[in-house]
Amino acid sequence: MPTVDLRRPMRVTAGLALGGLSAFAEAVFVIVATLALAVPAARPAVFGATRWFAERDRSRLRRFLDYPTPDDYRDPRALRYLAVRSVVGGLGAGIFVLIALGVATAVITVWQMVGGRPLGEDQDWYDVPALLLMGALLIFLAVQGLIGVAALERRLAHHFFGPTKQERLQRRVDALTHSRAEVVEAVNDERRRIERDLHDGVQQRIVSLGMLLGRARRAKEPERAEALLRQAHEETQLALQELRDVAWRVYPIALDEGGLGTALEALAERSSLPVGLSGELDQRVDPATETVAYFVASEAVTNAIKHAAASRIDIVVGRTGRMLTVTITDDGVGGARAEGGGLSGLARRVGAADGVFTVDSPAGGPTVVRAELPCA
Repeated sequence: MPTVDLRRPMRVTAGLALGGLSAFAEAVFVIVATLALAVPAARPAVFGATRWFAERDRSRLRRFLDYPTPDDYRDPRALRYLAVRSVVGGLGAGIFVLIALGVATAVITVWQMVGGRPLGEDQDWYDVPALLLMGALLIFLAVQGLIGVAALERRLAHHFFGPTKQERLQRRVDALTHSRAEVVEAVNDERRRIERDLHDGVQQRIVSLGMLLGRARRAKEPERAEALLRQAHEETQLALQELRDVAWRVYPIALDEGGLGTALEALAERSSLPVGLSGELDQRVDPATETVAYFVASEAVTNAIKHAAASRIDIVVGRTGRMLTVTITDDGVGGARAEGGGLSGLARRVGAADGVFTVDSPAGGPTVVRAELPCA
């Protein structure tokens, strides 16, 4: 037989009772604070006391009513909250007083019935059933009243402690401004990386190729010239391969042709370490999100190969609702930091897409790089 857990209703009831008791102190404070605000020198002390009362009430809401609230509220709004909440708390206190009176009346009535004394001078047979029915009705109304007070408490906290529409708009503007800066920085990082790859790789190969061809032209022995031309041909193949690698890192064509899954398969095939792929996407997401997800995986794999001394890398891709998640795990030595090297560029790239980027890399490993990206 299933058991009924009464711990939460009892906790909520205790929270409402505490709110009813504190409502009287809050009402007195609101009156005094409103008068004291007329004195400019007293305003810092008034708002300090306001925040103290507000924090006590936020703690009560979080502990007893399971309703956490943000802590970045403004002091004037907190004072208005205390003014309105004192009325709601007084309403709750009134309900508890009625409950106490009802309990006292029921105890007296039961005591008279047990002692065999009549309930009144003209007691009729229907008095006891009527009293029981009225008591049940009052209990129902009291319970509904407490539920309503609890709902009002949460609604008031959401209205006064949560950000206003203007504040939400300002935060969104700040977030978009930050994202724009992240986009610019990510583009600059990408341009610097491409320049570095061209300078350190392809350009060096072409310089070496030119030197080999020059030595071949100056060679007097045909055998020597043929050997130099053979080296030049090999250097040409290496230069072409490095140029393909740079082009792939700039933007893999597989993303356009087959989507994220195909691009990650190609990434796994090109890796010098074993890369395991798991997870499936029911349908393709928007190209911008696929691009960010791919480069997160590509850079994480590159870092693991270069710095982690790993023997295996695993990539897990999944989608839940409007969020695309990419998780890259390696069994290397750990110690990676989100603000270091290429990972900081990934963090900026993911942030520019309104995503969340995390790195968990304790000493000794494993390293887990995770990106959560909103997608259409």
